[in-house]
Amino acid sequence: MLIRDQEIESGIHIDFVPMVDVLFNLLIFFLLATTIAQVEREMSIALPFASSAGPISTTLRELVINVDQKGGIFVDGRAMESQPLGDLIREAVKVNPEQKVSVRGDRGTAYSNVVHVLDICKNSGIQQPYIDTLLQE
Repeated sequence: MLIRDQEIESGIHIDFVPMVDVLFNLLIFFLLATTIAQVEREMSIALPFASSAGPISTTLRELVINVDQKGGIFVDGRAMESQPLGDLIREAVKVNPEQKVSVRGDRGTAYSNVVHVLDICKNSGIQQPYIDTLLQE
């Protein structure tokens, strides 16, 4: 006599492969999105310390200008000269009169390099350029 093992089969079958695919796609999307947003902040600029440093407002699209230790000016990771920087800022002010600009000067650069960039900002229509610093501990 043949004895059969009676297995109870449920009608529900969950396929995890599509779910894992979706999770990996979301993971890749968020990794790329955060990496692209941090490119400007990851430039090797040693910011000076200040007792009242704070996060930058992200409500408006902010223009971040980096001044490296040798006095080079960088916007969006590209080196810029004074005249093209002024043109870029004037164009941004035309589009948005409340344009925000942050100047990130390396703590090892001469103060005159940062002042030069601040002067370009003021002459191009930015009323209150910000200077980024780090909180001193």
